[in-house]
Amino acid sequence: MQPADDFDPASVVRSLLRRSRQGALATLMVGSGDPYCSLVNVATHPDGSPILLISQLAVHTRNILADSRVSLMLDERVAGDPLEASRIMLNGRAERAGGSEEEILRRRYLKAHPSAEAFVDFEDFSFFRVHVSGTHLVAGFGRIVDLRPEQFLTDLSGAEALLQAEQGAVDHLNADHRDAIKLYATKLLGADEGIEWLCSGCDPDGLDLQAANKTLRLDFPERVTGPGDLRKMLVNLADQARAKQ
Repeated sequence: MQPADDFDPASVVRSLLRRSRQGALATLMVGSGDPYCSLVNVATHPDGSPILLISQLAVHTRNILADSRVSLMLDERVAGDPLEASRIMLNGRAERAGGSEEEILRRRYLKAHPSAEAFVDFEDFSFFRVHVSGTHLVAGFGRIVDLRPEQFLTDLSGAEALLQAEQGAVDHLNADHRDAIKLYATKLLGADEGIEWLCSGCDPDGLDLQAANKTLRLDFPERVTGPGDLRKMLVNLADQARAKQ
């Protein structure tokens, strides 16, 4: 089917990737190759690819270690008929992280799922990153589209300085600029007043906000690649938000 003229499928996919905290993971059973589906918590790498923290005792982990091919479904989780909401089915390979990549995955996953601190260091738990090969988007009648990774993942080239500064920037925002975060959520993204929002991550394309089980994505009007650019962007966005009061 062809999408409607005013429909931006890449934007929908990017939003779902960044905002989703749970998904349905499909793996292939060891031996038989039969499909196996399980519910998992997810976070995102700075480029938008999904992060999993899973135990070797789980069936899906044993399946992945034997055959890394997976599919992951993420959906809007909205009230009403779930079939009327947007969802994506990602295809790819889940690979266990190590070295410096594991540090990035750990940091971003724990920002999205703070309760995982209780078991993240158990010996049987490991971080996996889904290296996406494509996605199938269903967003309503006439809005069914297949996309390639380069159409929805974030380009990290030239953004090494921003990635190195991410942890400090997120911690600084949460410690000293809760008022700005609230402005981003309420004035720029339409969130309700009275909810305490925190920043859970940033990347060249935007900022991730979280309040308990609620998530928001603040897209930047232009790409940022370093801490100086990020600071200017956040100040400008805060000024825009204040102008709406």
